[in-house]
Amino acid sequence: MIEIKNVSKSYVKGKKSVDSLNLEIKDGEIFGFLGPNGAGKTTTIRMITGILNIDEGDILIDGKSIKSEPLEAKRNFGFVPDSPDMFLKLKGIEYLMFMADVYDIPQEKRKEKIEELTKKFEIYEELNNQIQSYSHGMRQKIVICGALLSEPKNWILDEPMTGLDPKSSYDLKEMMKKHAKSGKAVFFSTHILEVAEKLCDRVGIIHKGKLVFVGTFDEMKQRFKEETSLEKLFLEITEKED
Repeated sequence: MIEIKNVSKSYVKGKKSVDSLNLEIKDGEIFGFLGPNGAGKTTTIRMITGILNIDEGDILIDGKSIKSEPLEAKRNFGFVPDSPDMFLKLKGIEYLMFMADVYDIPQEKRKEKIEELTKKFEIYEELNNQIQSYSHGMRQKIVICGALLSEPKNWILDEPMTGLDPKSSYDLKEMMKKHAKSGKAVFFSTHILEVAEKLCDRVGIIHKGKLVFVGTFDEMKQRFKEETSLEKLFLEITEKED
């Protein structure tokens, strides 16, 4: 479970990029985080993961505060950032072994999990090549494998389908469904509203740093009875806030 409690963040004095955000991502659900460019999605995710400091409020990961218990909190999630361009001089296998070291994964288990994930995402044969030689999609795959290596309870994914081929995108979505069905949490941001509509149990829409809607797709339709698709509802909600 991820609990965001009255969280705010400002980059410029007097202007909040995230403003008094309260949100709960429950165990056993896929939660989609939606919003226009610059709405505060990535800023929120970077605060959840401890990359950015929180100005006000707190965030709990399975009861552990990312502010006061950062190491304990970080052990409870796997994170896929919005850009896979990192550790480019490492070989794929070196990156995955580094991630296994970070999470203290036993040698035998890490070997088994690395093989399982990289074969699923079809990059097993590329592990001895440097990440800088990978295509964007392959870099995305290696980062996803690294995030899921420790079998974290909470998945935090920032635009995870970007650059993935259709098969890998399908496989990831099926893995997300299975993870939530097992009683664990998936929190992901996306610009692909069709994916959110088909995949999410609930969605939250952030606009200009404020949460303007949270609930199920059916609840959204009840609020705006004249619309039928998530795309139209999303535009209706964000334009109304303007």
